[in-house]
Amino acid sequence: MTRPSMWDGAIPARPGRCLGFPSWVEAGTRGPRQHDVGGREHHDERERADLMSEPPRNTLGSVTHEFIERVQKWDPSQVLRISDEVNPADFGVTGVLGALEAEGRSPMVLFENPLTVNGEPSPIPVLTNVFASRERCAIAQGLDPSAAGLDLSLDFSSRERGALDPVIVPPEQAPVRQVELIGEDADLGDLPVVRFHKMDPGPYIDMVCVMKNPEKDSYNSAFLRNMLQGPRQVGIHMSPRHNWRFCRTNERENRPTPVAIVVSHDPSFYLGALNVRPYGDNDYEVIGSIMGEPLRLTPSATLGDDFMIPADADIVVEGRVLPNKRQVEAPFGEFPGYYGPQRRNWVIEVSGIVRREKPVFQAIFVGHKDNWVLGSIPKEGALFSRIRGVVPGVTAVHLPDSGCGRFHCYISIDKRVDGESRQAALIALGEIDFVKHVVVVDADIDVFQEEQVVWAIATRIQASRDIDIIKNAKGNTLDPSQIDDIMTDKLIIDATKPVSRPFAKRVEVPEEALTKGRAILESLK
Repeated sequence: MTRPSMWDGAIPARPGRCLGFPSWVEAGTRGPRQHDVGGREHHDERERADLMSEPPRNTLGSVTHEFIERVQKWDPSQVLRISDEVNPADFGVTGVLGALEAEGRSPMVLFENPLTVNGEPSPIPVLTNVFASRERCAIAQGLDPSAAGLDLSLDFSSRERGALDPVIVPPEQAPVRQVELIGEDADLGDLPVVRFHKMDPGPYIDMVCVMKNPEKDSYNSAFLRNMLQGPRQVGIHMSPRHNWRFCRTNERENRPTPVAIVVSHDPSFYLGALNVRPYGDNDYEVIGSIMGEPLRLTPSATLGDDFMIPADADIVVEGRVLPNKRQVEAPFGEFPGYYGPQRRNWVIEVSGIVRREKPVFQAIFVGHKDNWVLGSIPKEGALFSRIRGVVPGVTAVHLPDSGCGRFHCYISIDKRVDGESRQAALIALGEIDFVKHVVVVDADIDVFQEEQVVWAIATRIQASRDIDIIKNAKGNTLDPSQIDDIMTDKLIIDATKPVSRPFAKRVEVPEEALTKGRAILESLK
């Protein structure tokens, strides 16, 4: 039975062009990534090496499928497969995610039988909640899951400082060009796009948008929301950062801005896309460094041979941001867990959809753990390095889920003199405009265990002495507590013990007794 489309006059799906591949292409491999995780001893090096090494590149399947298999091998409970038919455009995906969240669970979820936006059974499964676990992010980066704390963030920061020249792959050898839907054949309604929250006006693609700098041969990647407005039209929201600047530059010359929406790729690609390198740096080079290998690129199908797209992506939507055209977009449930306001935003005219023969459609559950963990990791390592340059005793930095991976910052330091804690806090506030509240604790507090941080606040501060408020600072436009789009207040809580006077000693169990206790517990396993 044919189900009604979400929009009137939707064009029926048409078969795309499938490209043939020589047999030798499938023989290519990506060797295992080699990473230093701080000399950590592992319970079984052979098992770890098998888990962390990359399988051969699968030209017909998906690097996303490969990642699912790696996570399942580590812990089968981390992958939940839903075989029931669900309608992503009618909250079928987020209904399951919300129910899991209410149970305190955050597995990666693969919906094997979704419907398309047009209401037809989709051959493309939907994968979401990939980034709702730091351990899964560690696996994506080729690290042991036990390195999911500060090790993961520092590893990211180290890679982020590098750059690897991309490798150009001919279209006939690029997995993403196996199926091409061009012009009127490109119907967004044939994809299982997700509608996330109750007031969202329609389904959204919320993955990475890649645009090219009109003034130099470099690319920028950014997670941007893209609202489906028709079979080949998308409303895009951009904060005034790099991609926004590209569009404004082109708009002044009445030129459209080519854009590639990378709907599905290896999770390490998306971690890399969140790098915080300066304007003008080539994100394709930086992403390759973060992935641990050169990013493979191929010419786009509809944006010209000089516009490159990721060759190993599962799905890429190609289009152009039209100059001097705006259309109403939103409200949309944003990362703080509140709806962002409705605005008149730029419009993308879709020119093509290219994909693998057997792709996966990815989505991020915005405003929830999937969104928050992903946003925190790239910032933590860079911030740690910045603070260490001024406060050598810094031991850890964490942007917790309770602050949406952005608003709260916990810093631990081995304080040598009073005042260092405020130095560290001021650096955090100046370095990342998202950060509103900084809590500085001593090195005996694990900032990745929020209960310990709150305990330090409860037992080591006096409000009149240890809390500072900074008024009229730059904030984030999506913070619902702000009275305007720009200005916010910042808060510093110094929950460290004073150096200049005695402080009560923390209780502890003798180490010898703990050793005996661990042995008893181990014998019961």
